[in-house]
Amino acid sequence: MKKTLISTLALLMAALGAKAQTAPATAQRPEVLIETTMGNIRLQLYNETPQHRDNFLKLIRTHHFYDSLLFHRVIPDFMIQAGDPRSKHAPAGELLGNTSLDYTLPAEIRLPQIFHKRGALAAAREGDKTNPERRSSSTQFYIVYGKVCDETTLERGRQNLRQLFGDSITMSPEMERVYTTLGGTPHLDGAYTVFGEVTEGMDVVEKIQAVERDANDRPLTDVRIVRATITRDVPGMEPRPKATPKRTKRMARRR
Repeated sequence: MKKTLISTLALLMAALGAKAQTAPATAQRPEVLIETTMGNIRLQLYNETPQHRDNFLKLIRTHHFYDSLLFHRVIPDFMIQAGDPRSKHAPAGELLGNTSLDYTLPAEIRLPQIFHKRGALAAAREGDKTNPERRSSSTQFYIVYGKVCDETTLERGRQNLRQLFGDSITMSPEMERVYTTLGGTPHLDGAYTVFGEVTEGMDVVEKIQAVERDANDRPLTDVRIVRATITRDVPGMEPRPKATPKRTKRMARRR
C-alpha cells in the first residue's frame, strides 16, 4: 500500500513537472536583487514553480518583507538560510528559524529538470513527521552552496530518490554532470521545493557560508538583508506609475 502511494505521488509530480516545462518556462523569468551587508545577490525565479514565485514576489512587492532580516543559519559547503521575521530585531545569540507567516505553500517539486545545484534557491520547511506533504514555509528560504560531488555523494542522492519515488524519478545524466562539475546538494532533491537560482553574486554566497557561527549555525556577526527589490516582475504585476494630479483653476474670490 505504501509503495503504491509513493508511486502514485511520484507519477503525479512528474506529470506536473512535465506540464510546467511546456508553457510558462519559456516566458521571461522574474528577477530579484538581494542587497546584503556582505554584497549583492541577484536571483531569477522559476515560472515552473508559480506558487512559490508569486509568494516570494508578493512578500517583496507588497510588504518589503525581507528588508532588515538576517541570514540566521549558515553551514559551510552546504547553504545559507534567511526569512525568519523574528530575526529583524533578534538579540545576539537568540535561536532563530522557528517563525514564518501563518500559512504554508504546497510542494512544487520539478525533478529532474530543477534540482539542488550550486546557487539553487529553495524553500525551507518543517520536517516530514509534522509535514508529510512537504509543504514549504511561507517566508524562509535557503541558497545552496554545496560542494562538487564524488560518486559516494551521488549515490546518496540516488538512494534518496529511490526511497521517495521508487523507479519513477531517477537522477538524470544532466544532474550528474552538474553535480560533479558545478556542485550542489543532491541528497535534498525531492524533499524541498527549488524555485529559483542565483544569476549573480555567488561570491557573496560563498563569503556568507564561510563566516564564523555559533553552535546553532547562526553567524556570530549579523549578516543582514538590507533590501530586497524586484528588478523584473511577472508581466502585468508591475507597480503602476502614480497619476499626476490635475491642476484645477482656482475659483475667483467674490468681492
